[in-house]
Amino acid sequence: MFRTAPEDAPIPSRALSEEAARTGLPDAASLDRLLADAAPVQIVRVAREVIGREHLAVVSSFGTESAALLKLVSEVDPAIPVLLVDTGWLFPETLAHRDALVAMLGLTDVRSIAPDPNKLEQRDPYADLWSTNPDACCALRKVEPLADTLAPFAAWLNGRKRYQGGQRTHIPVVEQDGARLKFNPLARVSLADVAAIAKSAGLPPHPLAKFGFTSVGCMPCTRRTLVGEDMRAGRWSGTSKTECGIHAVR
Repeated sequence: MFRTAPEDAPIPSRALSEEAARTGLPDAASLDRLLADAAPVQIVRVAREVIGREHLAVVSSFGTESAALLKLVSEVDPAIPVLLVDTGWLFPETLAHRDALVAMLGLTDVRSIAPDPNKLEQRDPYADLWSTNPDACCALRKVEPLADTLAPFAAWLNGRKRYQGGQRTHIPVVEQDGARLKFNPLARVSLADVAAIAKSAGLPPHPLAKFGFTSVGCMPCTRRTLVGEDMRAGRWSGTSKTECGIHAVR
């Protein structure tokens, strides 16, 4: 079970590592140890406390499991910026889900990020890059726009969980992400925990969940998940690709 660290638990020094000294941020490894068994909402609260709202962002896909993290964020501070990368290929149902959650949770600073139209014209003029080079498509439409938008932020929160498997199996609660910190408040939760958070708040499921979509990304690269498959099997199906690239170690 999750525990609550004492209110007077020491926040790690800002100079406990070379990276911390360089960036002026708390030490990621020390924060990870401090929050290893903390409840997800407390992890969000500590991120807000040590980083500050103006330097902290939440990155959300508004996918099938996004409601849980957004609910926790709304409890701590609904004005923390929430970033959605609108690649131009999102399902209309995802945008509708975003609008519903924003209204229900009272989130006040939700920002949609779009790819640079000039880069799209240069590198994907026929909008078919997803079919020939999905890695390049993700870089153009998602990784690069998010990197540019995150530049002024000192840290970000995301909704990855260990139970999702693959590269996510051993993610820490807090990690260094280049010049910034990355918080994974839901790293240790179960699928049942995620469902319970959303259900207890009366939040709606993603509209595509009832049609067998257990993970939702861009339209061309997402399909329904079949019975017995991994929950992310519908992403980039038929390729070796399992991640869009925004979580690549920098």
